[in-house]
Amino acid sequence: MKFPFVVGLLLSFACSGVMAQVSVKNPWVRATVAQQKATGAFMQLTSGTSARLVEAQSPVAGVVEIHEMSMANNVMRMRAIAGLDLPAGKTVELKPGGYHVMLMDLKAPISAGQEVPLTLVFEHADRKRESVVVRATARGLGEASGHDGHTH
Repeated sequence: MKFPFVVGLLLSFACSGVMAQVSVKNPWVRATVAQQKATGAFMQLTSGTSARLVEAQSPVAGVVEIHEMSMANNVMRMRAIAGLDLPAGKTVELKPGGYHVMLMDLKAPISAGQEVPLTLVFEHADRKRESVVVRATARGLGEASGHDGHTH
């Protein structure tokens, strides 16, 4: 008779509001050239519940920020934002020319094919934070638009 109890206990944990993992697909970073001190990281983010990307970190950069790029009066503007909302069940794409993770004060150039570790911090509606570690593959300019199918 222990089996129904164990199943019930497991179901209660599954339904008790345990934080849903945020899915990160196709993470990549634009490779750099010598002396370049900044680059962007791009990916698709999907959360089962409403969440917000509030922080990013990487050991390859001195400063990591969440950025928004936009065009206003034919002028491209890029600015740091406090966070990026992830509506429940909807994929939010971080891509060149839009939202992205900016890696600045790079400690060394990033070569095509290099794996770049990133830690993404998400805050859920209940204020609990979740960290997701991904490895983004660096792509050269000619490779920047393709997807490698890699999922974390």
